[in-house]
Amino acid sequence: MKRPVQIIVILLITALSAAHGQESQIRFDVSCSIDWARGELTALASYELAPAGIKLPTGRYIAEETLSEAYPLLVRPYLLSIKADSNSVLGDLVKSGELSYEELDSLCQESGKINSSLSADLTRMTGRFSLLTEKISSLLLRHRRSMEPSRPLIPAQAANYTGIIIIADKELPVHGRMTQALLEPCLFPKIWDTNMNLIYERNMIEPGSQRGAQMLTYTAPETVFRPTPSGLEGELAALAGPNPLRIFARGVYGINPTDPVIDQYDALQILSTENNRRLLREGRVVLVLNEGMLKTAF
Repeated sequence: MKRPVQIIVILLITALSAAHGQESQIRFDVSCSIDWARGELTALASYELAPAGIKLPTGRYIAEETLSEAYPLLVRPYLLSIKADSNSVLGDLVKSGELSYEELDSLCQESGKINSSLSADLTRMTGRFSLLTEKISSLLLRHRRSMEPSRPLIPAQAANYTGIIIIADKELPVHGRMTQALLEPCLFPKIWDTNMNLIYERNMIEPGSQRGAQMLTYTAPETVFRPTPSGLEGELAALAGPNPLRIFARGVYGINPTDPVIDQYDALQILSTENNRRLLREGRVVLVLNEGMLKTAF
């Protein structure tokens, strides 16, 4: 697992300007990572109090407010580099006008939480910020009605399943290339069949469903082979139910290899009944990745 890369960010803090009557530059040490299985982005930011002109104990409130005001800008570069789908990162969507800086900053202010603490020697303030990836996805799900998956002209005989599990934890052939790759996580992966028919994409999610803006849940291989009748426990068992359809991916697709390719037969098992198509609309899909791909350090 990669360790988060530490960078230095310099911001002008207006709160300190007002408090001290002069402009203050603060150097923040920042690191950020995403745990895709938990669906959570975590950022750590810290700075030294003395260069910022903050003295304790009276400056404790100012020190905390400084972090609170700064973290949307501190986190923004990391948010912009998150893969939205196989072709783009959030920064690309900002450039195209589908998303704005203001929306991202407001999301951080409204949905994020920051826990601050002082170092043992009282010289440094540190804050931990976390944001659910579902909240980020919600900015990009703006349809009012879900798009229906394509129905096969000749439906196959298929059981009614309670969830869909796609296992893609090994290197797989990349469609259209003479290479193999591990599947990478993103906010909105698509699912294709081996004839490159589109089976699942973000506009198929039912607005207002219990799953919210989550298309699917990422997890590690060991979580879907538990000693239970369904092979699942806990939240995954509640999501995929007692009788999930288990599918082994046949390949990956995309400029970034984020999209699993499944066998046409397995696709027909999903598309041939209303019950199984409903599983897509409700986001009752589990995508099993190599454990090393489930954490992204920026």
